[in-house]
Amino acid sequence: MYPARITDEFPAPSYRGNQKQALADIRAAFESGKDVVLVRAPTGSGKSLLARAIAGCARTAGEAAAEQVIDAYYTTPQVSQLDDVAEDALLEDLCVIRGKNNYDCILPGETDTPVNQAPCVRERKFDCQVKHRCPYFSDRAIASNRRIAAMTLAYFMQTAGSDVFGKRDVVVIDEAHGLGEWAEMYATIDLSPQSIPMWNDIDVPDIDGLDEAVAFTERVEHLAERRVKELRQKAELTGEEVAERDSLNTLRQDLGWFREDYTDTESATTWVVDQADGEHAPVTIKPMNPERYLKHTVWDRGNRFALLSATILNKEAFCANVGLDPSNVALVEVGHTFPVENRPLYDVAQGKMTYEQRDDTLPDIARTIVRIMANHPDEKGLVHCHSYAIQEQLKDLLDDFGVGARVRTHDKDGRDGALSAWKRSDNPDVFLSVKMEEALDLEGDLCRWQVLCKAPYPNTRDSRVARRLEDDQWGWYYRTALRTVIQACGRVVRAPNDHGATYLADSSLLDLFDRAEHDMPDWFRAQVDRLSEPDLPRFAPDRALAGLSSGTKRRHDRSRSRSGDGNHPLSDVWD
Repeated sequence: MYPARITDEFPAPSYRGNQKQALADIRAAFESGKDVVLVRAPTGSGKSLLARAIAGCARTAGEAAAEQVIDAYYTTPQVSQLDDVAEDALLEDLCVIRGKNNYDCILPGETDTPVNQAPCVRERKFDCQVKHRCPYFSDRAIASNRRIAAMTLAYFMQTAGSDVFGKRDVVVIDEAHGLGEWAEMYATIDLSPQSIPMWNDIDVPDIDGLDEAVAFTERVEHLAERRVKELRQKAELTGEEVAERDSLNTLRQDLGWFREDYTDTESATTWVVDQADGEHAPVTIKPMNPERYLKHTVWDRGNRFALLSATILNKEAFCANVGLDPSNVALVEVGHTFPVENRPLYDVAQGKMTYEQRDDTLPDIARTIVRIMANHPDEKGLVHCHSYAIQEQLKDLLDDFGVGARVRTHDKDGRDGALSAWKRSDNPDVFLSVKMEEALDLEGDLCRWQVLCKAPYPNTRDSRVARRLEDDQWGWYYRTALRTVIQACGRVVRAPNDHGATYLADSSLLDLFDRAEHDMPDWFRAQVDRLSEPDLPRFAPDRALAGLSSGTKRRHDRSRSRSGDGNHPLSDVWD
């Protein structure tokens, strides 16, 4: 790596905010001998541009000896972030590669078939005459030979050990704050009817402990192997059978890795097992702090690393969570350039939103949202509902209060479409969202205000969370919630001249700020220090609808008998 050329590799024609200083600090951190640099850069810092400059410091073929690796990877957990990179003219030399399911086959009669279900994976000994023109294999070949290959973190991990995407000189991970928890989720093994087609043929025992889980996985892997052999004997598979074969092969690999890691006395990974409903019920096997998993899939993939995020809140805790030695890691702090008065926090807390108290608190929050709507009659708003159960209750309450004409929702399958429709709308609609605290750019009039309905604490009924709290890891618990809050607050203020208000409706959020104060970045602490109670209009639903056209109101009146806009959530995300 050649950190000295980081400024020359910066892709924009000029700097904004603190970018020039950030590049100097990142260069100094690498030149001090650190192999990993954490870049804590708030919203609007231009993290993707910084990431491109860092990736450009990787050795090239002309600068390396024969045995040295070259080039760079750019990766992010978020598909939307990769989409933004692909559309940014300043980042056109980042060569994006996606999974097979994102590409369509080009063979006659197969143009609506994704590559992962094309004849080359359905038919035994199929010889594709146009593989050199296949959009997936073509993009893969191009990306494997480009200076900077860009991909999602999932694809990056899946290609660990491949000949195509081997080790490179530099790896840049954008939005890296949840790397440890994301790896835990990615490495979780789900044993259920959804993952095991022959579920009804398995006599699932009441699993009490990990030793029994190991014995059960051996039986499952044997059945999966037998079913895969049956599929391989067929001359041609259907699309469904291809998906079944691939799913079973992935399951076999995961189960083998779990047993190998569990029996390795030197492994740092702690495993937990969940079977909520006992005998015959699904089983989930989860790793905690999967350092060994990250070593193979991430840390062995490069020489030097840059991890960028607005919310890497505690260097030592982050390093412990992802298996890094803090002495080999530098933290670069990038200052915020957005005026604090443009990103105000308002206290509208109505009580606690715990599962036991939610039914009492939520009607008061709904009434407060009506008042906030009246305070912003001509401006779009976003409500972070935290779960689909809260979203459904809140939608019903707002309908009952007579302001449903201005409210939009989404379900699990229609998230992206509903979000796009809301953003395109000219009406000052209010979007009730679930799990949209990250990777959402609502600059300018796309959204001027938002409400946080619930403190986003991790679910204590999750065995990993419970285990951490048993080990007295309350700092992790509060940091995880604070990280989500900070991410959410950044959705509506995206530029120095942008502005947007954030209303805090759960009193537990105020308690969280006290408990996690020492982990707050200075720029967010400045927001919290200015926290105030707003002067809202009285409860008046007609004023909340003042910005809507009369035609919009009438259309809603005619459709009030339909339930929930066809939105039937299957379950509460956390509760």
